Amino acid sequence: MDRSARLHVVGKISYYLGWISLLCGGLVHLGIARAMFAALSLTKRNLFEVSLVCFVICMASEIRALSATEKEVPVIVKRPAAA
Repeated sequence: MDRSARLHVVGKISYYLGWISLLCGGLVHLGIARAMFAALSLTKRNLFEVSLVCFVICMASEIRALSATEKEVPVIVKRPAAA
């Protein structure tokens, strides 16, 4: 697995973790799972902050993977000119 593929995997994982934490924050906001997250000491704000951090990590890794693939253009080796 090369560097670009690893960055894509990190981007996907953090993207899905961001959505999961955002949905959990919505459940707390609606009062559906308030007791469970209160037992874990997670508030709506904490879940929202986790989702934002995950989305920022996702965007950064995807941009970095994109820039890494652009730099992997094959380099032509120049031979010295015969004298």
